[in-house]
Order: sequence, then structure tokens, then C-alpha cells
Amino acid sequence: VQLQASGGGLVQAGGSLRLSCAASETIFSRNPMGWYRQVPGNERELVARIRGGRDPEYADSVKGRFTISRDNAKNTVYLQMDSLKPEDTAVYYCYCKVDYRGNRYYWGQGTQVTVSS
Repeated sequence: VQLQASGGGLVQAGGSLRLSCAASETIFSRNPMGWYRQVPGNERELVARIRGGRDPEYADSVKGRFTISRDNAKNTVYLQMDSLKPEDTAVYYCYCKVDYRGNRYYWGQGTQVTVSS
């Protein structure tokens, strides 16, 4: 599985960005897809994830500001980021976990999000 992320960039505080991540093959809805982010020197942290039959999950720091969605027909997951803050600045990585591949994780290449104050 290859994941291609896009949509990062530079935005002022309070602005919005939408990240997209397209998988190269079918990812069944029962398998989670989502986003992590990482700041240099810190561990990668979960931002949001989504899987069929369950409510989306969000990090406390982004609840109410970020929205994750998924188009299973396009094998694509999205992250709508509103009311961005400088502390949201990070490299964002999309991922999926595939049960029919031994619960293996697959990662996108990362996209930089920079929020200026």
C-alpha cells in the first residue's frame, strides 16, 4: 500500500488547511486511516483516526477544530484543520493499518504544516 499525502503549507493563525491522503489500493472501512504529526525532537503523536462503525477519534489538542473524514470509494482520508494555532506546526503523516496484511502500518511521506502567529 502506498499513501500519497497533500495539502500542507503555510497559513496564518486562525486560518484553515485541508490535508488529503490517497491510498494506492482498496482499504476496507474496518481498517483505520488517520493522521499523526511530529515536531523535530518530539515523538510522533496521533492527531485523528477514523474507521467504519466507530466515532472518529481526536487528540484533545485538536478537538473542535479538526475534522477527519473518509471517502472509501476513493480510498482517501481527509483532515480539515480550522482555527489553526502556531502549536499545530508539524509534519503531518497519514497512515493506515491493514488487518489483511498482518495488521501492518503504512505511512505517507509527510506534509509540512506551518502556522505563523
